[in-house]
Amino acid sequence: MDTMDVINADHAVHDKRSVTESYQKVSWQRKAFDYFEETMTNKESPFPCVFGVHGFKEDHLRFIFHSYIDMPLLCQQLRKYVKNSRRFGNNTSLVLFTNIDQRFEIDEYHRIFWDTLKELTENDSQPWPAEIPKATDDPKWEFCFAGEPIFVVCNTPSHVMRYSRYSTHFMITFQPRWVFDNILGSPEQARKAFSKVRHILKKYDTTPLSPDLGIYGEPGVLESRQYFLDDTNKTKECPFKNLGD
Repeated sequence: MDTMDVINADHAVHDKRSVTESYQKVSWQRKAFDYFEETMTNKESPFPCVFGVHGFKEDHLRFIFHSYIDMPLLCQQLRKYVKNSRRFGNNTSLVLFTNIDQRFEIDEYHRIFWDTLKELTENDSQPWPAEIPKATDDPKWEFCFAGEPIFVVCNTPSHVMRYSRYSTHFMITFQPRWVFDNILGSPEQARKAFSKVRHILKKYDTTPLSPDLGIYGEPGVLESRQYFLDDTNKTKECPFKNLGD
């Protein structure tokens, strides 16, 4: 594969087959993806996000790769994904793998993560949804892009105890809110699903369950605290009072 092929591949939004066809085993892209695949398919130590595991199995997930975070390209890819997401399946997410420095401390990854979301909102060509507040300390706040509310999760190489948030490469997952709404349906279904995930998390991570985890919209639960969890149970606050202006 020559340099131009890699550049073209990095501009694409991939499914599983496209990733393996586009990148060689020795590439950083394949190393990041192969570890992710191993995590999603590990039967001896099942990954706690059962919806993500199902999404990977059914090829509902989509993948993009950035050597560094190229904001114009990321905006283009995320916009394209949001537009077509309902065609990919009920458990879809967009997973961004990057090749930024793998030796940063958690606080530096936390800064990069929120700076990325802030830049995305600043470069969004569509208005912020009227029903979503812009104050990040509001229980109804949610990251939005291209008119779509999106739950976001960050994984880093520095998460070594909260293993559910570990990745060999800095990684951001974008999951449209409608995915949760379709799967969970009623509040009772949401509580049952959340309880199941918590049960698996207790076995999967070596650090106790985060008190910041909770169901969207419930009193005292903030999405902005759930996106990026610390390796311990120190709350990682969003550095921006408002996000969506």
